[in-house]
Amino acid sequence: MGWAKYAKGKLSLPVITGIFCTLAFIALLYTERISTFSSGSLFGIKSCPRRNVAKFKKHHTGDRELKSSPLDNPTDDRFEFDPEECSLNNGKWVFNTSIKPLYTDRTCPYVDRQYSCTKNGRNDSDYLHWEWQPDDCILPRFDPKIALRKIQGKRIMFVGDSIQRNMWESFVCLVQSVIPEGQKSMKQGRVHFAFTAKEYNATIEFYWAPFLVESNTDIHIKADPKQRIIKVDSISERAKQWLGVDVLVFNTYVWWMSGLKAKALWGEFANGEEGYEEFDTAVSYKLALRTWANWIDSTIDTNKTRVFFTTMSPTHQRNEDWGNMKGIKCFNETRPVMKKGHWGVGSNIEMMKAVAGVIGRMKVPVTVLNITQLSEHRIDGHASVYGELGGKLLTDKQKADPLHFADCIHWCLPGVPDTWNRMLFAYL
Repeated sequence: MGWAKYAKGKLSLPVITGIFCTLAFIALLYTERISTFSSGSLFGIKSCPRRNVAKFKKHHTGDRELKSSPLDNPTDDRFEFDPEECSLNNGKWVFNTSIKPLYTDRTCPYVDRQYSCTKNGRNDSDYLHWEWQPDDCILPRFDPKIALRKIQGKRIMFVGDSIQRNMWESFVCLVQSVIPEGQKSMKQGRVHFAFTAKEYNATIEFYWAPFLVESNTDIHIKADPKQRIIKVDSISERAKQWLGVDVLVFNTYVWWMSGLKAKALWGEFANGEEGYEEFDTAVSYKLALRTWANWIDSTIDTNKTRVFFTTMSPTHQRNEDWGNMKGIKCFNETRPVMKKGHWGVGSNIEMMKAVAGVIGRMKVPVTVLNITQLSEHRIDGHASVYGELGGKLLTDKQKADPLHFADCIHWCLPGVPDTWNRMLFAYL
């Protein structure tokens, strides 16, 4: 009582508020399980004060109860998206039957067979109706026409591995349905693909660079990871293709995760492939990221080009991570993991820290699309046995052996990558 009287007389309201917030923050650290695994904290993403959350209508599917999210519900007190205020990393997946995908793998001719789960025999469809709902704000719906106006007269290029191609195809499919047949085209090369929206004078491109830096397996792919050598100090041969692009969206992760030490080489492959050194993966990864960052800082004109970096896409190879002891990897999973802050072995925290550390020291501003935590929950969204292997669809015999053939790395389209593009759409 005496202290309260003293505080009232001696401390200003801002000071009292500051003390209260500090105590609340300390309490939060002790009540949350160590979410150093929550990738948002690595990138300095601040969570906003939680407002009253909209009520949800219950929806029954068979013997289970799902929830529909009325995004336009006037009782939903979350604020409109503001990139400076809202953490898209913190939230939950809500089942929303009002959500209809803007395309299917039948209506969009640009979906690769590897991601065409419905065409390849997947019969369940609940995975198409889960919507990511941030805790504090409303993530805008993807509007194809507005997206096209945002990139009108521009080139947007997705650079990276097959996960980045997954995201690129999603973006193309999200916008292509509103473009008349004669006003769109696709040009495919060996490493460079470009979709053109003629009316908007815009191109949506993908450039294959699985390590971002150069390697001996970029183009002529070496199936045996033991033979792969990464030129961690060289990027110019790839990067010259990125010059003049208005929006660059980078990613690199999956190709690093072979389980082996990474073979790193300095100098030219023309001098032979001897002289490489083996490093722990996180070390080589950081060296490559620094080469990428140095190129960005020394080359990119921030008056013309915006740079994004997509964090790692989780793999779901170990069903024990989410408590399904009788399961087989991601096979036959039809619902997300609902446990708050779920994090499995398919997302490497050291790699995430490397990205945060390198980007944090760059001169050129890079917008991080933090897809990792929200995607961690989506064990139901992978291609599983409804994809292809080595350019061929799985046989019935292979489908019956999910332990060896289920693809728990890539994602069905439509599906989870559409949410990544909602995030990109919000930031553009």
